[in-house]
Amino acid sequence: MPMLSPEEWAAIALSLKVSLVAVLCALPVAIAVALVLARGRGPLVWGLNALVHLPLILPPVVTGYILLLLFGRNGPVGRVLDHAIGLVFAFQWTGAALAAAVMGFPLMVRAIWLAIEAVDPGLEQAARTLGARPLGMFFSITLPLIAPGIIAGMILAFAKAMGEFGATITFVSNIPGRTQTLPSAIYALLQVPGAEASVAKLAGISIAIAVTAMLVSESVSRMIAKRIRGA
Repeated sequence: MPMLSPEEWAAIALSLKVSLVAVLCALPVAIAVALVLARGRGPLVWGLNALVHLPLILPPVVTGYILLLLFGRNGPVGRVLDHAIGLVFAFQWTGAALAAAVMGFPLMVRAIWLAIEAVDPGLEQAARTLGARPLGMFFSITLPLIAPGIIAGMILAFAKAMGEFGATITFVSNIPGRTQTLPSAIYALLQVPGAEASVAKLAGISIAIAVTAMLVSESVSRMIAKRIRGA
C-alpha cells in the first residue's frame, strides 16, 4: 500500500489535535453538567437535559450553522471573543475543535451521568456526617468512583470528534492544512477521479481508530458494571 502523502498526514494530525483539544476542553463542563443532571430536579434540569442532547437530534449541518451564527466573526459570541482575547473560531482549527466538542459533548455527559447515578448515596452521606466539605468530598469520594465513567465518556467523545464531518465542514469549511480533518479529507478525495486508493487508506485509518475506541470503551464499561455489582 502506498505511503500517505504530506496532506493526508496533516489531516490525520489535525484530527488528532482537534479531537484531543475538544475532549480536554469539554471535560470539566461535562462533569459539572452531569452532576447537575444526576442530582438536580425540576424544569430547569429537564431543559438542560434537552439542550445537552440537542446535537444528537439536530442534523450536524444545522448544528454547524448555529455555531457559525453564534461564534462567527460577526456572531454575538465570536465578536466578543475576537475583540477581547483574539480567539477566532470560524474557518480556523479552533472552530473544528469547538464543533467536535459540541457534537461529542452529549456522549461524554451521558457516560459520566450514569456513573454518578451508580455511586452509593450512603457513602457521601457518611462523609457529610463526618464533617466533609462538598468540594473535598467530591475529589476524595465521588471523583474516584466515577473515574471509569469519565474515561468511557472521554473515549466516546474522542471517537465522535475524530469522525465529525457535517458540523465541522459547515462551520470551518475544508481548508487543507488549516481545517481539513480526516473525514473532510476523505470527502475531498471522493471528488477526485482515481483517488480510490487514498480514500481506502484514510477510511481504514478511521475504522481502526473507531474500533480501538470502541474496544477500550467496552472494557471500561465492563469495569463499571463489575463495580456496580460489587465484584
